[in-house]
Amino acid sequence: MDNLEVSVVIPCLNEERSIGTVVRRARQALEAMGVAGEVIVADNGSTDRSIEIARAEGARVVHVPFRGYGSALRGGIQAAEGRYIVIGDADGSYDFGEMPALIARLREGYDLVIGSRFLGTILPGAMRWTSRIGNPIVTALLNGLFGLRVTDSQSGMRAFTREAYRRLRLHATGMEFASEMLIQAVRAGLRIAEVPITFHPDQRGRPPHLHPLRDGWRHLKLMLIYSPTLLFLIPGVLLMGIGMLLMASQLLAPMEQPLYIGPVRMDFHWAILGSVLVLSGYQVIQAHFMARIYSVTHRFQEPDRLLEVGFRLLNAERALLLSLIAILIGLGMNAGVLWRWLREGYGPLVSGHTRQVIFGATLIALGIESFFSAFLFSLLGDAYKQPHGNEAASELPGHAYEKQRDRSC
Repeated sequence: MDNLEVSVVIPCLNEERSIGTVVRRARQALEAMGVAGEVIVADNGSTDRSIEIARAEGARVVHVPFRGYGSALRGGIQAAEGRYIVIGDADGSYDFGEMPALIARLREGYDLVIGSRFLGTILPGAMRWTSRIGNPIVTALLNGLFGLRVTDSQSGMRAFTREAYRRLRLHATGMEFASEMLIQAVRAGLRIAEVPITFHPDQRGRPPHLHPLRDGWRHLKLMLIYSPTLLFLIPGVLLMGIGMLLMASQLLAPMEQPLYIGPVRMDFHWAILGSVLVLSGYQVIQAHFMARIYSVTHRFQEPDRLLEVGFRLLNAERALLLSLIAILIGLGMNAGVLWRWLREGYGPLVSGHTRQVIFGATLIALGIESFFSAFLFSLLGDAYKQPHGNEAASELPGHAYEKQRDRSC
């Protein structure tokens, strides 16, 4: 039905105590606005009377077999037919009577509108103390990492255009859906606005589905995955840089004795630590580029020009050649120490020889790791070069239910 203007999507899992009131309030808001609309309840496997009550109140029920808050919303949104889509929870904490303010901003040209509880009113008993602390922290991280300017990144009441949603390419299945939507909105260049709303106490009379620690970790993990530079590259460069400084400092020491910096004795033990840090940092940096490739091939982000240049300049053959050169240099350094040791009748080696062995062993390890990584990056590069325009990648697994459009409700 192309003439529908607004679709209200409500995720639901055993919400029989509140779903009727929520659906009724959403339908009343649509009637008060004078628009053609629908109310969709995206049921996530309810075993109580939620489905029966929702249908009795005039909602269309869409069954979403894949569990999770994000999965339920994605299934309901995919089934929506309105030009504008409004989402809100089934627990009665969001008043759909405030929906006109969100729709008004969409009509002004915004793509995504957030109902901000912190700009509006939080009624007594509506928000737990853990959320009062955790929500601002998550919001600050999102604002800092991705250039957002919002006050309530975890609000469950939002409105967006159907066309904007198609550009988001969302994959999250849990509560982190809220963060992923904002991250992808920034990446897609969408216009984002906020309007103040009132947050009401939960009407279900039971503990919420939200688990602060578990869901907070999922939000943090999602942000780090979407920001591989922060998660991998910066720590990797720091580790490798410190390790190289420690190893390079040993080059200043005389061959026969350790290096002294004031009263501090910088013997070959520091070279061992440097070697460990260099190897660890190198692995983390490799993980950074694999994460970037994964993000592009799985459509979390657009094709990366840096990766394209890297694949063009450092192909498998060149990477293998550089790996072999590093291995040969390392073997040469260690062979020199071995020859001296044999020539001197298996006697003790001076401090400089031990440092030389550490340097050589580090080069050998880097070369071996790079040698085999070259084959892996070659395979990833082939996948990276495939077309990135397959819209099916953003759909839920087994998404045939979307097309069935349950109209028997």
